Amino acid sequence: MAFGLGLSIGTVNTVSAVAEEDSVKAPPGRRRRATRPPAVTHRTTLTFDSTGMARLGTIPRHGRVVTEFADLTQRGATAARVGNRALAPADLVAVVADCLIAEIRDDPRATGDDAGIALTHPVGYTDEQVGTLRTALDAAGLERVSLVAEPVAAAAWLEAEHGPLMPGLALVYDLGGASLDVTLVRVGAGCPDNPVIGTLRSRDFGGRAFGALVTTQAVRAESSRDDEDAGDPMGARAQDRAGVLRSEHVRGSLELVYRCLRQADVTMADVDRVLVVGGAARPAEVVRVLGEELARPVVTAPDPERTIASGAAIMARRTVMPSAEAGRKRGSGPRAWEFSRRKLRRSARVAVGAGVCAVAVALTLTVPGDAVLTALSQFGAG
Repeated sequence: MAFGLGLSIGTVNTVSAVAEEDSVKAPPGRRRRATRPPAVTHRTTLTFDSTGMARLGTIPRHGRVVTEFADLTQRGATAARVGNRALAPADLVAVVADCLIAEIRDDPRATGDDAGIALTHPVGYTDEQVGTLRTALDAAGLERVSLVAEPVAAAAWLEAEHGPLMPGLALVYDLGGASLDVTLVRVGAGCPDNPVIGTLRSRDFGGRAFGALVTTQAVRAESSRDDEDAGDPMGARAQDRAGVLRSEHVRGSLELVYRCLRQADVTMADVDRVLVVGGAARPAEVVRVLGEELARPVVTAPDPERTIASGAAIMARRTVMPSAEAGRKRGSGPRAWEFSRRKLRRSARVAVGAGVCAVAVALTLTVPGDAVLTALSQFGAG
């Protein structure tokens, strides 16, 4: 059974997701074995103990926490020193990937030859940055981990959940914690190996930028808000203001969308759908404003933060499906035709009872002759 693990390591959060061919039914009267959740989210933080062992997603009360290392394009990305080793940002990403893989090492589905692993990276990485990440993964013993651009993984999720798609363009609106990435991707049958035709990034939008906007507005209106909210203990007015600010925040990002369209020499009329992903895209205002302003169908997942990792898991599973299929075909050879003693007795009973000698002849072609004779003698003795 082909199994895929997708990893998305962001500046703020890290997500791991699985994809598998799940066609095995539980025997009557028995419950299916509990499986890993479809996706798991961690904070993108690392701590190291005195032995150099890494822990992902923890923020201890005492001790150093390593953060702000996941984006190799960010100036001054954090490095770390563990013992006598100096770990560059790419090395830290490889450590996170190894921690995520370790979480499923006890799962037999994830350890066979029919298990694939894919790690996503920002689409704006240069060849040198992708090469640096590849080198760090190989040095950590993660040669089997493949690399895929984030919007390409998102498009794979779109195809799996809403496909098959007609050939066309999708605009991936990735509103994350630290930035906004807008990417045009070809989808549907016949799309090239590199389907990205244009992309832009801005740190002026995203979860952190919106948080800074809310804080600024709160400081400016502090005195008036206190008067207004005196009779509003549940904070309904504050929630309404946050919704208005978020809508304005998303509208402000549309200039980046139009710049990306101009860069690719297309218009919004050429785009078939808008795919919204990213942890900061959960609020309903994001999808609503994009749908109203862009006038195109908007697609999003119940938890858009996990879309990219889920798409990477789907791609990882697809890479090993041919080998898994070949393994199943190999399993249909001579070993698949071996008969147990009970099956031989049943086959012999049918053959003799029906008076069809050809069945006994056929059995001799697939099992040793003494097995057939033993089965027939047992039938006669019974």
